[in-house]
Amino acid sequence: MQRLTKQFFFFFVMMVMISTAAQAQFEEPDIKKVSKEARAEFQSRFADIKWTGQGFNYNELDRMPAIEIRAVLQGAYGDPTQKVEDIIEKDGYLRDGKSIQFEYWFIIDGYIPMMVLDLEGPFDDGLVYVGASRYVDLMPQVKRTLTKELRETSPKEYVDYFYSPERGQWYKVSYEAGEYKKEEIKKPSHIKTK
Repeated sequence: MQRLTKQFFFFFVMMVMISTAAQAQFEEPDIKKVSKEARAEFQSRFADIKWTGQGFNYNELDRMPAIEIRAVLQGAYGDPTQKVEDIIEKDGYLRDGKSIQFEYWFIIDGYIPMMVLDLEGPFDDGLVYVGASRYVDLMPQVKRTLTKELRETSPKEYVDYFYSPERGQWYKVSYEAGEYKKEEIKKPSHIKTK
């Protein structure tokens, strides 16, 4: 009888573990934005991460203009983790490959780093997604959850600046009074370069 009780108990524990693991696979990940003030901590914590864009499967968000995605990111998460001004302020100049309009950095479930970048400014659809390569199998669910959150969020006003090295031109990029705009401008006076 005692042996039968042990077997039943073992079977019960195994079933609980299997159902818990299966349920965890379908839970939506918890996506937390990294603030501008927490950039150094994020960079230090994830300094050894190998970044990849794999696993972020193409979906409807990738067909949406970046200028519009930026507005719903503003609505869902507030200001970006960093903008072009922050990179110039830190480095003193705009390096090749650093000509972004904005970057949102995230920590997923408290331990998985992810970045959403706009490398082409307001001229393209979709964004660039990168995450830790060792969690590539989780990225499809992360992107589905992010997409769902953004599709359920109303756009919020913002103003960004972008420098296009290909065009040699600065742009003011905005969503204001229900209108998306990208305007050619001179270099903004608040952006100081060496």
